Amino acid sequence: MAKYSKISIVASFFGLWLDSFFSNHIQIILGFSLIFSFGILHGANDLILIENKNSRKTTISFIKTLLIYVMIVTLSAILFYFIPWFALFLFIIVSAFHFGEQQWKELISYYPNWMCNSIAFTYGLFILLLLFIFHTSEVENIIFEITKIRIPTLSIPLLFKIFGIAFLLTSAYSYYKYTEIREKILTEVFYLIVFTIIFKTSSLIWGFSIYFILWHSIPSILEQMKFLYGNYSLPNFKSYCKSAFIYWLISILGIAMLYYIFRDDQIFNAIFFSFLAAITFPHAFVITKMYNKKLDGTAHKE
Repeated sequence: MAKYSKISIVASFFGLWLDSFFSNHIQIILGFSLIFSFGILHGANDLILIENKNSRKTTISFIKTLLIYVMIVTLSAILFYFIPWFALFLFIIVSAFHFGEQQWKELISYYPNWMCNSIAFTYGLFILLLLFIFHTSEVENIIFEITKIRIPTLSIPLLFKIFGIAFLLTSAYSYYKYTEIREKILTEVFYLIVFTIIFKTSSLIWGFSIYFILWHSIPSILEQMKFLYGNYSLPNFKSYCKSAFIYWLISILGIAMLYYIFRDDQIFNAIFFSFLAAITFPHAFVITKMYNKKLDGTAHKE
């Protein structure tokens, strides 16, 4: 994955270079296109991952898993409709942990569970706040569209400082105590500098798209391919896309239906993020289980 990280850095700055040629409207279209393709695709194989994890692969167990998965997505959507502020809060918490877990999964060999989870959450939330701090007014408007609640203007800067300090303290402690991961810590700090440049220079959607696709979705697809097929290759990628296609298509049709209904309504952005949240909740759980499965048989501190 180290080789891919170098590619991600080059691709990220290429994305920033393209930013100077496109209007904000074009950036939004391109950003959503990327999210609809690789972004949705990286979560479309969740049921296959669950089936691979289970020792009993029967038709009944698959149908049961499918029903549970659909129920979670449906309950998430209902929660956004009736208690949007709470659903949005859960979405941010789950997304923060999910993003952080992606970056820090190697720590599980060195830390107890509670510390791994704390570092993953702190880091992931700091990345989201790093994006929000450069686009505060847009984020506040989206939050208002979803929840009808105006958050205080100083909320995002204050949270950014709190979790920035928390990440610095945990990183300093980890660097001092665990020599095995010092290089990893320095690497992640460097990545944060890259993310800062991306988020500050680009628009909200374009900056999020660059991070979400290049630094989260594609690496996740590669890891899922390795988990399902043993390695990543073009034939395995084709197999991955083939197995994910029907679930990806259902998601795209769902978003298309929402757009058709609300295309002239200002709340489409809110509904779009609500839809993403609804499919993020079960996906984050599945990926955590995948990492735990990969680590079975290795030394793990309790």
